[in-house]
Amino acid sequence: MFSKSKINEPGPKQGGADGDAAGTTGAASSETTTSGDSMNKPSPQSGKTKPSPSVLSSDLTIVGNLRTTGDVQVEGTVQGDIRAHLLTVGESANIEGEIVADDVVVTGKVTGRVRGLKVRLTSTARVEGDIIHKTIAIESGAHFEGSVQRAEDPLAGGEQGSSRATFSSGQVGRGGAAPGMARPVSAAPAAKPTED
Repeated sequence: MFSKSKINEPGPKQGGADGDAAGTTGAASSETTTSGDSMNKPSPQSGKTKPSPSVLSSDLTIVGNLRTTGDVQVEGTVQGDIRAHLLTVGESANIEGEIVADDVVVTGKVTGRVRGLKVRLTSTARVEGDIIHKTIAIESGAHFEGSVQRAEDPLAGGEQGSSRATFSSGQVGRGGAAPGMARPVSAAPAAKPTED
């Protein structure tokens, strides 16, 4: 078996490029391994570590659809649909299209349908479109205009009926309407209201 002393001994004796390569390999393995025990540990550990999210910076504009099984953080502009495991819409982001993800966190602007198991609109979020979710959280200050529908499997994409609502500043009044909103008008003529 290999040990640290055997790996380091041939480097100085051989000298030259091989010695430098051995020193570099030792340094690289100590950086990737937190315990530094052996060279065999990075492989199992790297299988367990979660990869970093793909970041689309604020100066980037993408026209087209994005599809990944990993995590995506959008800070720029996307004109197209996005499918990901975890999607974070940054404060400077502007997305025009459908979002489908297990987890969706919106701090920027989204125009289009959002489908996710967990959907969270932060206080700086602006969403104009329908949200189909299993669980949802809307922070105070968020702006949302569209319909909200709870579904056991929102990623399936089927529409079963929804309620139209507009929320501004995350404040919701009775009947699901934001304060100051007009009540829905029915197609049938309304009966004359009676006052008590």
